[in-house]
Amino acid sequence: MTKRPQQQPQKAPCLSCRHYFVTWDPGRPYGCRAFGFKSSTMPCREVQGASNMICLKYEEKPDPKRPR
Repeated sequence: MTKRPQQQPQKAPCLSCRHYFVTWDPGRPYGCRAFGFKSSTMPCREVQGASNMICLKYEEKPDPKRPR
């Protein structure tokens, strides 16, 4: 039997997504504008748990240092 290499948990991509936001709700501090929900865990984890797929609404935030 061959051993499969263990995958390291990846950093949640929500932090670099333009749809991610932080709420004032202490019970649900993370939000996703694209899907329109707030959660107690990172939105990408919620999406992956519900659909068993990576988040298809991910869009990278524009870099403020990069000229337009």
